[in-house]
Amino acid sequence: MRFDLTDLSLFRHVVEAGSITHGAARAHLALAAASTRIRAMEEAVGAPLLVRGRQGVTPTPAGRTLLQHARTILTQAERLREDLGAYAGGLAGQVRVLSNTNALTEFLPETLSSFLAAHPHVSVDLEERLSDEIVGLIAEGVGDIGIVAGTVDAGKLTTFPYRTDRFVLVVARDHPLASRASIGFAEVLDHDFVGLDRASALQRFLADKASRVGRPLRLRVQLRSFDAVCRLVERNVGVGIVPETTARWAAKSMAIRAVALTDPWAVRELTICVRDLAALPFFARKLVEHMRHGPAGADAAAVARRGGEPGRV
Repeated sequence: MRFDLTDLSLFRHVVEAGSITHGAARAHLALAAASTRIRAMEEAVGAPLLVRGRQGVTPTPAGRTLLQHARTILTQAERLREDLGAYAGGLAGQVRVLSNTNALTEFLPETLSSFLAAHPHVSVDLEERLSDEIVGLIAEGVGDIGIVAGTVDAGKLTTFPYRTDRFVLVVARDHPLASRASIGFAEVLDHDFVGLDRASALQRFLADKASRVGRPLRLRVQLRSFDAVCRLVERNVGVGIVPETTARWAAKSMAIRAVALTDPWAVRELTICVRDLAALPFFARKLVEHMRHGPAGADAAAVARRGGEPGRV
């Protein structure tokens, strides 16, 4: 049997997405072409590789075996590209990063911009996920580096501290809650919310917290950024939950106030997690090093630009 790298990459994307349609999109293939390739792979193996259902696809035992080998081969191919990239004058490598919403929006832009400026021949594939999902995916080899909440059990993964932030409630200055110094999340559920898209990691996290106390999250508007959330909060469309760094920056130009959340999960110790630091591709190891030590000055400058000291609203 013969599978090329496109076949293996497609199959990995399909399994990770749980859908042939979404996997084809990630692999930049037309759905018809992707379906043809998957069928040809199954014919070559002589056994089904995927179980197809109404909710998507899952790998069969043969599919799980193929996935394991596909990830190994694709990692080796990536390392080959890194080693030869410097000679070819093209990209030296790609690093796959999985991040929760907080790190992705508040800290990684500064970190990655300085890293990519120093390594112009490297690209970063960045995907937003829930922290507990990230731990599992990094353990499976889906990504090189994960950024998760420190409260998540990282199992046998190697971890390093990254940043500290907290979630706060933001309300309009004339909102009934604006005079509160602190509040519990359960009490906030009496109000309409302005939030991120329901598919975002943070919004799924908050919806889960609401369900655990037996209350619905009354999400009135779904937006794409924390900045947009703060702007609608300013107009009294609803209340929002955003990182403290965002609230501090937004309050300088918007008529909003930040109210501390008393829930333990509101404090976010962000952690870097990897499966095996020594086994990471060269540029993935360089990015971990940069995240741990390199961007501190840039992030401090960002805090200064946004106003205030870390930990204050």
